[in-house]
Amino acid sequence: MGGTLAERHAEVLVGRCHAGLAGTELAAEVVRRLPGIVPVAAAFFATVDPDTLLFTSGVAQDPLGTVTPLFLDNEFGRVDVNKFAVLAEAPDPVGSLDHSTGGHRADSPRYREIMAPLGLGDELRAALIAGRRCWGVLCLHLEDADAGFSDQDLAMVRHLAPHLAEGLREAVVREASVTRQPGAPGMLVLDRDLSVFSMSHQAEQWLALLSDDDADGLPMPLHAAVAKLMSTESAAPAATDPDEGRSAITLRLRARDGRWLALHAIRLGGPAGAQVGIVIEPAVPADLGSLLLSAHGLTDAQTRVVALVLRGHSTREIVERLHISANTVQEHLTAVFDLLGVRSRRELTATILGRGGQ
Repeated sequence: MGGTLAERHAEVLVGRCHAGLAGTELAAEVVRRLPGIVPVAAAFFATVDPDTLLFTSGVAQDPLGTVTPLFLDNEFGRVDVNKFAVLAEAPDPVGSLDHSTGGHRADSPRYREIMAPLGLGDELRAALIAGRRCWGVLCLHLEDADAGFSDQDLAMVRHLAPHLAEGLREAVVREASVTRQPGAPGMLVLDRDLSVFSMSHQAEQWLALLSDDDADGLPMPLHAAVAKLMSTESAAPAATDPDEGRSAITLRLRARDGRWLALHAIRLGGPAGAQVGIVIEPAVPADLGSLLLSAHGLTDAQTRVVALVLRGHSTREIVERLHISANTVQEHLTAVFDLLGVRSRRELTATILGRGGQ
């Protein structure tokens, strides 16, 4: 990067990515600083669960926050260009609407149904990848005009994206070692229109720690989980048994008070008709295991072995479950020991889980 004002602003933001900020703090910095780096009429930045790519927190500038449910329905339930899940697997995780549609942005349902009514035009999206996993997403909008994002704008976001991703990944590693306080599970039931049908006192308390500025009061992670649940069910073959193939969506997220939570969404049946049940509860080590292993940069093969170690399995049990040799198990563990600077399975467990699952 050279010495233009935008490039200097970009390098300041890169420095903030590696300054030990929490994920939500980094998100706020990104949304605040990006207009000095690339042209932006409105920005959205979200952390995601790397296993599901569901949003776990988000910052949306006006007018984006008023249409969060519409964006989520499009993201998980409609065919469209530049879906975050597609970008996360693509050789280039950065793309713009105009580039992807050959300048015909009206070919995108997201543009026609959501962005154009808001007066927004071209859209630049990025999946934030570190260690082969996606830790967040970025979406920038311009005002509706013929001109869209330039190649230089895309290049700038490509430069920033790995740093943003690494900042989010490092935040997960740091935040996982903070002491968590226990809490009771909470349950809420949503009607077809996502209005709250019933809710326990515990769920009300959890929602207060996850609340955002969504118009109907439901936090973004709940919207994301329900949208994903509905899209998964609509894509599944019809079953003769109404309970057959009924899926559940789970994501891990951090509440404002520092506790890690597990959120489970499942379709309900009964006299009241189609409803969705959501359970929110404190996360346990089994919930956080794969998230923390990914955050520490383990390979998929190493993750499979260490996940079983964290559950207390012996080498023989790991060999039987994964169908690999004892030597291979030891090779993976040795590599992980070296990576994390530990010398035993006990130290490995303490390092990975810290006090986050206590």
